Amino acid sequence: MSRSPTQPTSHSGHRARKRFGQNFLTDPQVVADIVAAISPQQDDHLVEIGPGLGVLTEALLPCVGAMDVVELDRDIIPKLERHCRGRGELRIHQADALKFDFAALAGDGRALRIVGNLPYNISTPLMFHLLSIHEHIKDMHFMLQKEVVDRLAATPGSKHYGRLGVMMQYHCAVEALLDVPPQAFSPAPKVNSAVVRLTPYVEPPVAVDDVAFLEQVVTQAFSQRRKTLRNTLKPLLNAEQMQMLGIDPTCRAETLSLAEFARLANAVSSNEA
Repeated sequence: MSRSPTQPTSHSGHRARKRFGQNFLTDPQVVADIVAAISPQQDDHLVEIGPGLGVLTEALLPCVGAMDVVELDRDIIPKLERHCRGRGELRIHQADALKFDFAALAGDGRALRIVGNLPYNISTPLMFHLLSIHEHIKDMHFMLQKEVVDRLAATPGSKHYGRLGVMMQYHCAVEALLDVPPQAFSPAPKVNSAVVRLTPYVEPPVAVDDVAFLEQVVTQAFSQRRKTLRNTLKPLLNAEQMQMLGIDPTCRAETLSLAEFARLANAVSSNEA
């Protein structure tokens, strides 16, 4: 979720730190709704990113018996340990999630179920960091800024449809689960939040020869949203090549489906071969 420029306030004796993007979830009904959406089972390997004071952690931990958490703020860890004491085995990793080796946690052969209330400034790079080890992940449940969830779940023709949605939908099934108002947090952010479920595909929904070319085509196509594909993709494909793929070069990127982006990417890939 987005972290607003509100002044840090105290919560359970801990001052929320703006540099860590801390907004603590405090609404018990929202916690219950998130836990119900995750539906944790006893043999699940749960990993929580940024547990903070453990409001969600203490609800999840008894369901699974043991879980891992990755927390950057070393000063909050003793409070987290106190809040979760007696509820199960809590394995705390004091680390930056953007640099953390999540694959190392999957050594027991169980796919990871990852949850987190993500600071807005790291949400997108962190999701792509996790997708780099998608074969070790069963699903991910994240609290994000609602606008980001709208972008993740957007369909062609929507104002929210762009690079983030296209690339995430290539890798994952995306489900927007619930909206969360600012007053569910302390301090209250200035934006609405939402919870999303991302389930990595075993096989992507479209055939792409090289994901690097899909990334290149999607990034180039959305680089100037108001321009047509004929202009934005000129360095990669000409209008005739697009027409041969059944794609109108006078269209804009926001009208293309994932399958059409895949056809473009495979054409670029074959040109480069």
